[in-house]
Amino acid sequence: MKRAAIVIAVLGMCVWTVGQDKPAQAAPAGQAAAAPQGKRAPAAKTQPEFDAYRAAVQLTDAAAAEKAADDFAAKFPDSELRVVLYKSAMQKYQSNAEKILEMAQKALALDPDDPEALVTASQVLAERTRDTDLDRDQKLAEAKKDAERALATVDSDVPTSGFPPEKIDQFKRFVRSEAYAILGSLASNAKNYPEAETNLRKSIEAFPEQVDPVAVLRLAIALDMQNKYPDALKYANQAVDLTKNQPDSPAGKAARSEQDRLTRLSSGSAPGQSTAPPKN
Repeated sequence: MKRAAIVIAVLGMCVWTVGQDKPAQAAPAGQAAAAPQGKRAPAAKTQPEFDAYRAAVQLTDAAAAEKAADDFAAKFPDSELRVVLYKSAMQKYQSNAEKILEMAQKALALDPDDPEALVTASQVLAERTRDTDLDRDQKLAEAKKDAERALATVDSDVPTSGFPPEKIDQFKRFVRSEAYAILGSLASNAKNYPEAETNLRKSIEAFPEQVDPVAVLRLAIALDMQNKYPDALKYANQAVDLTKNQPDSPAGKAARSEQDRLTRLSSGSAPGQSTAPPKN
């Protein structure tokens, strides 16, 4: 998955304010609860529920974390913390795309507006769907719908109470960057290069502190396919620079190939075929 390290760093928030030492307490009778700041963070209703949650979330093995989430959901079928545990298992699976998608979809079955689960499911569907899949169109439509929904809910469905404003802002911008990158990739694959350009620019602008070289490369190609060669070369050069420490990676090789094509085109040589961005 793209930028996995930053996902874990930013989404260390995924356990939200559940890491309290006590379950949530109801407001005294006749006294209104304080208005929540943003969406209210999920909380345990009882001490046994919180203890079971805490034991499950501390597991480091992905399969064990998934089983614990399933067991917790069966024991506490109304708990708000079920989503948190499925997202925790989702992160622990790391490079297992099939399981990441499964955990994201379990979380979405409980909370269909969760931005983290939405953008994760969308990314896996967009990156892993093949032209030969019988349900290709259905998967890609779902990927687009999930990315668009993440953009719609990231401002309303992220708990903010108890977190530094800068961390909340970073999380939201990261989700937007990923969602726009997915939409840009889907548009590019559909040969809708103007739409791809718009979304990929938004992706890069949303999270400039760690620009995704694949999004930059895809933007270069989208511009190339619209005959916007000077601008395309600028982004191809940026993609090369971003992959300078990994020149032999799929993204690094594709960036250098696109840079070479555009450089030769600028000098009057035969342009050849635009480079396809790597699958990742």
